[in-house]
Amino acid sequence: MIGAIKSEFLKFSSTRMWWGMAIAIFVVSALFAGLFGFLTTMDQSGAPPEQQFTGDAEQIANSVYTAGLSIAYLLTLTVGVMQIGSEYRHKTITSTFLAVPKRTTVMGAKVISLLAIGAFYGVISLLGSVGVGAIILASRGAEVFPGAGVARTLALSLLVLGLWALIGLGAGILIPNQVAALLIAVGVAWIVEPLAGFALSFWDWGAEHVVQFLPSAATQSMVSGISNGSGANQLEWWGGALTLAAYAAVLAGLGSWLTVRKDIS
Repeated sequence: MIGAIKSEFLKFSSTRMWWGMAIAIFVVSALFAGLFGFLTTMDQSGAPPEQQFTGDAEQIANSVYTAGLSIAYLLTLTVGVMQIGSEYRHKTITSTFLAVPKRTTVMGAKVISLLAIGAFYGVISLLGSVGVGAIILASRGAEVFPGAGVARTLALSLLVLGLWALIGLGAGILIPNQVAALLIAVGVAWIVEPLAGFALSFWDWGAEHVVQFLPSAATQSMVSGISNGSGANQLEWWGGALTLAAYAAVLAGLGSWLTVRKDIS
């Protein structure tokens, strides 16, 4: 297993994608943290109630430090798709299984390596967001680290990126064409699912029992950010973590099961 995990890290680090993604995540996290830092600390007295950001100092700090997470998890989703999709596209999946005959070992190595890769990108994201966000909050007179919940949120953001990478792994297996898998996975996560959540929020039953269990809503509940006055239900942080982990387990588990059973040519 150790050798298989090392092989997965080597495959990932041997391309230019890893540092390109790192730069993108760092820049996006820093920019969004700066923007949210200004927005959440500005005077909202003239804004309508439904457009006002509401929350205590801890929630404000959480929102600023995780503002770029919605883009960062799309990038780790892409990493997960490409970690398996590139093997199908370049026909290296056969040699991978010949080198490590136990397919369960290969898939286990991919799962473990993607969790670690997601956590690595989470650290890169926090370097950008906390570095810029703390400066903005301090300059605006807001508390930089108002409570222990901020540390928990920062730790959970590492898990978020790892779980979204596993969701990408499942999508990359279930949709063997790499280009199609990328377009569908990112399209669903970035456009379809948020629009579905928005539409369901107008239906009382959907707003109360469905929206909070969607992947993006579960992710938001994990980082315990501020609300915009909409009054939408939100899971506790542990509920969001379990929900997102369930999505990752189902998709990555189903994909791994299919990979173990089907013929590879």
